[in-house]
Amino acid sequence: MAQTRRNNLEIYDDVAERWWSDDIRWVRTLKNMVPGRLSWFDRKFDWQGKDVLDLGCAGGFMAEAIDDLGARVTGIDPAAEAIAAALAHAALEGRSIRYDVGVGEALPYADASFDAVVCVDVLEHVQSLPKVISEVARVLRPGGMFLFDTINRNPIARLATITMAEDVLKLLPKGTHDPDMFIKPAELRAELDHAGFTTGKMVGLGPRGVNGRGDFTFGRVPGTMIIYMGTARKNGQTGA
Repeated sequence: MAQTRRNNLEIYDDVAERWWSDDIRWVRTLKNMVPGRLSWFDRKFDWQGKDVLDLGCAGGFMAEAIDDLGARVTGIDPAAEAIAAALAHAALEGRSIRYDVGVGEALPYADASFDAVVCVDVLEHVQSLPKVISEVARVLRPGGMFLFDTINRNPIARLATITMAEDVLKLLPKGTHDPDMFIKPAELRAELDHAGFTTGKMVGLGPRGVNGRGDFTFGRVPGTMIIYMGTARKNGQTGA
């Protein structure tokens, strides 16, 4: 039997033309996670009128949700076809979101360009976590906010995200994640501290119910054993 390819980022381009169709269950799962994330992030950041980067935006679910909250949004992702889908959908809805193709290790933006960087379902996929965190710090203004989630590295998280989500429930395509790339909260906090952030509390994110289509809905859950989310503020005075 052929070994499953792990951390396969081609899955996002493979479904790009149907990203907004609502007919792919695992893509709907990603879409359904957005309200659960924002229910926590909204308590930490006022989006109205702010310059926000959605790092790893894929087809634009989070970017459009933040746009709805009044932010000036830029999205970036290495999946060119997913970016094309995001651009097309934004144009269809008359949104002024900017989208770029690129990677978190080398962001094509000037220093201090953003008030916030949002990075969800991304850090466990990147080639260099220190470089990504350093780039996030660079493009944030002093006092700017980094809002993130990622997957913890432990046997329970592996069981939930690989065995159950990929193999049994088919909530994600096989090979979506490489469990060796998962990140313990203490490791992420150390990288953020090194890059000049003050990191806040980290909380759990997970299924909270089922909707009418039989898909999971998401929100804050007890514990950070599987998916956890948090915020970190770049040290320095906030600009006027």
